[in-house]
Amino acid sequence: TGVLKALYVNLGKDYANFSIGAFQIKPSFAEIIRTESQKELGKTGKELFGKKQPVERELRSLIVNELENPEDEFRYIIAFHLLCYRKFKDLPSREEFRVRFLSSAYNTGFWKDKVEIEKMCDKKFFSTKLITNEYYSYSDVAVFWFNNNVKP
Repeated sequence: TGVLKALYVNLGKDYANFSIGAFQIKPSFAEIIRTESQKELGKTGKELFGKKQPVERELRSLIVNELENPEDEFRYIIAFHLLCYRKFKDLPSREEFRVRFLSSAYNTGFWKDKVEIEKMCDKKFFSTKLITNEYYSYSDVAVFWFNNNVKP
């Protein structure tokens, strides 16, 4: 992990782009969230990430540090959520479909269009490989977790 962090901070996402923290956010994803928050969320974006964006290496170092801190990492999740609700004003009203869509946007890229994200909802890329070689869609995993841990 130390080598990956050093490569990313010094050379950028083309050299190392790995998942960090409890939410497994990639630095490239965090960069997009920060940039889009500044543009799309106005005052809220500035409150989440500061008024001035650091540049290049300084920004990459800041991102790694923030993604390693659960409180800071959660700001990225809040920004992701706000950006999705701003971009996709007609999100499904049923909770399960909304969880499915947002989890797919998280894994596919919230900057993509709605149709492309919806197509990814059923694509099976995730495998634990602990018990079987069966693959799951990330949205199935998110819905399972939601139904068993969040839903009353």
